[in-house]
Amino acid sequence: MLRNKSIFVLVVLVCLAMSSAVLAESATFWTAPNPSQEVFWHLMAEQFMIDNPGYNIKVMPMAEAPSSEATILTAIAGSTAPAASENIFIGFGAELVASQALVPLDTLDGWQELLASRNMEEAILSWAFPDGHYYILPIYSNPILYGWRTDILQDLGVDEIPRTYEEIIKVGNIAKDKGLFLMVRPALVKPNWWERWFDFFTLYNAINGDQPFIVGSEVVADDAAVLEVFHFYDQLAKQGLILTQDIPDAFPVGDSIWTELGPWTFPGWKEQYPEMVYGETFELTMPPVPEKFLEQATNKTFGDAKGLVLYAQSSQEELDAVWDFIRWVYSKPENDLVWFERTSLPPVRDDLASNTIFSGYLSNSPALVPYAEHMPLAIPPFTNGEFADIQTALGEEGLIPVVRGQKTPVQAWEDAKAAIEKILSR
Repeated sequence: MLRNKSIFVLVVLVCLAMSSAVLAESATFWTAPNPSQEVFWHLMAEQFMIDNPGYNIKVMPMAEAPSSEATILTAIAGSTAPAASENIFIGFGAELVASQALVPLDTLDGWQELLASRNMEEAILSWAFPDGHYYILPIYSNPILYGWRTDILQDLGVDEIPRTYEEIIKVGNIAKDKGLFLMVRPALVKPNWWERWFDFFTLYNAINGDQPFIVGSEVVADDAAVLEVFHFYDQLAKQGLILTQDIPDAFPVGDSIWTELGPWTFPGWKEQYPEMVYGETFELTMPPVPEKFLEQATNKTFGDAKGLVLYAQSSQEELDAVWDFIRWVYSKPENDLVWFERTSLPPVRDDLASNTIFSGYLSNSPALVPYAEHMPLAIPPFTNGEFADIQTALGEEGLIPVVRGQKTPVQAWEDAKAAIEKILSR
């Protein structure tokens, strides 16, 4: 009887130990509120748990009302944050770092091995924070390129795609004479802070993206580059080459000949505008630069990029489990291929354009090839938690009054810079 009791006690202890082990390997991962991304992470978690049965990774989408950022801040305040989440851009990451909400990923075991296995040792460099740590693992980056309606350019007698501001203005006036707009962009006169990524920073980075816009609490932007961008928009507006009223789908329907484009555009075009064929009716280019900067320009662009983070309030067991999961996901390029196929968002890899694993997908989606090729030239947003107020000021005090003809480029930059410095000093 005593022996049976001993066996029973031993079995109970073993079961408790196994139960504890299972609980110790549990973690919650929040995905972006995007169905295709949620599907990807569910697939990854299911396969990971098949390969590693001692883990329990719970995947669920974060709420986007009123915004995903607000959802995360509320969860942190209520101590209900997940172990990890995606959908974090570097500006919001800076806000989280300032409140000590994130784990520095470069302090975790296997960080360097992860960078090597995903082939992102160069791409990660622009994600360093001022303290030298890396808090965000970038998942995808959308280099912002410019589309040209080459079929319309041919009809206008233009044989070469413009590369400089001066050439663009010349072509814009040719289009204007035929009743077309160079560009239709209502967002140029809207204060939404994120729009400055796509109309200002694309052009600023092309001239001198090696010079950051903000470092710490200082505006360190290249004044000459900023003024060139403002002057360009000033000339486009004064010559009537841009329209800030809405014409739905102006570029694919042929009312304009030039526009900024992200890779998320093309799945919709396949359904609605099948005549929009890359290499036939449109081409993609990097942002233009002023002619006088053509030789020394950095020729970079803005990268609409987001990544994942680990939340410091989680238990060590949860962090260990989710970190094991993340390292598993990015240990194989095949998983990045699944991501690319599911989301059309280019994964952050130094070898995206050269790795044969992606060549089949890219050959079937040729418009994505330039995005893969220009991945190393895409610069993420600046690292500052006041990103929304800063870019709102850049628009309201700078770019918008230039486009409306209310300020000269010089006055607009002086006012915008002063407003941004005031935000940084508070």
